[in-house]
Amino acid sequence: MVASRIDGVSVRGIVGCVPEGRETVEDIARRFGGDMAHKIAAATGIEERRIVAAGQCTSDLAEAAARRLLDGLGWEPGSIDLLVLVTQTHDYTLPGTASLLHRRLGLRKGAAVLDVTHGCSGFVYGLWTVAGLLKAAGRRALLLVGDTTSRLVDPEDRAVAPLFGDGAAATALELDGAAAPIAFDLGSDGAGAPYLAADGGAMRHPERPARLFMDGTQVFAFTLREVPGSVRAALECAGWTTEMVDHLVLHQANAQMIRHLGQKLGMPADRTVVALREIGNTSSASIPLALVGELADRLAAGPRRLLLSGFGVGWSWGSAALAVGPLAVCETVILPGRKCPAESASPASPTP
Repeated sequence: MVASRIDGVSVRGIVGCVPEGRETVEDIARRFGGDMAHKIAAATGIEERRIVAAGQCTSDLAEAAARRLLDGLGWEPGSIDLLVLVTQTHDYTLPGTASLLHRRLGLRKGAAVLDVTHGCSGFVYGLWTVAGLLKAAGRRALLLVGDTTSRLVDPEDRAVAPLFGDGAAATALELDGAAAPIAFDLGSDGAGAPYLAADGGAMRHPERPARLFMDGTQVFAFTLREVPGSVRAALECAGWTTEMVDHLVLHQANAQMIRHLGQKLGMPADRTVVALREIGNTSSASIPLALVGELADRLAAGPRRLLLSGFGVGWSWGSAALAVGPLAVCETVILPGRKCPAESASPASPTP
C-alpha cells in the first residue's frame, strides 16, 4: 500500500507480560549438544526463552498485561470503546480470543472487539488498525498482541526450538487532537506463505498437531529485500531524517539481522534496539516488549521519536514512525506458572 498518515491518536501506556518459565541455552545443550547450542546462541543473540506453563494460553498473558495497564492509567474498563487482539495462537478455534478478553477484563457491553491473525508484523498492523478505527468512532482503545509460539515448536527441531519464546503486550491508545501523525507503510506478499508456516491441526490435517516450519534462508532474503524500503517509506511519510530518529525498533528475530538492517538503514548501533537475549523471538509482541524492556525510563520521561518495523510470516511487513511519550505506564509484568487453567481461562459453560 502507499504510505499513509493517521493523526490525532496518542499512545498512553504500554505493559508487556512474559511467563516465568524459562528455557536456557543449557537446556538446549542437553538436547542438541553444547557446541551446537552455543553456536546458535552466538548467531541469534538468544540465550534463553520464556515459556508458558501447561494450561496457560495467549489470553492469560494478554489479560495480565491489560489489567496492569488499566490500573496504571486509572482507566475504568467501561471507558474502553475498542479492543483489538493480534495473535496467531488463539485459545480456541472459536470463539475469538478477543471476546474472551472482553468478558474477563469487564469491558462494557457494546464495546467493539476484533481478532487479527498476524505474526511478526502484528504490532504495527495493530497500531494501524486501532488508530484508523478510533478515528472513525470511539475515544479509547486497547491493542493486545501476543503469542504462545512454544506450543507450535517441535522441541527436537533445532531450526526453531532455540528461537521462539512466549509473551504478550498491551498498549493503550486515545484520541488526542494535539497528537502528531503516525506514518505507516504496510505490505504483503503471499508468495512467502510456504516458508514460515505451522502445518497440521485444525481443518487441513486434524490427525496431527500443528508444528512450526521455517526456512531461515528464505526469511533472511525476504527481510533484506522488503524491510529497508518499507522503513524508508515510513520515514519519508513522516518527514523525518534518520538523524531525527531516537530509536529504531525492529522485530526481534535475530540480533545479527537487526544490526545488519540498522547498518543498511544508516542507523547508529546505539540507537538500534536489540532486546531478545532473555526472551527470544516473541512474534507479534517482540516490538512492544523491546520498548518496555529497553526504553521504559526514556519513554516515561518522553517524548521519543520511534521508527518501528515488524516483518515475517505471510510474507507480511509493516513500518511506523511515531512520537511516543511521556508514558504514564511502561513496564513488564511476569505471569506466574500454574498447573491448571484458571476458571477465567475458559469460556462460560453453555446454559442448558
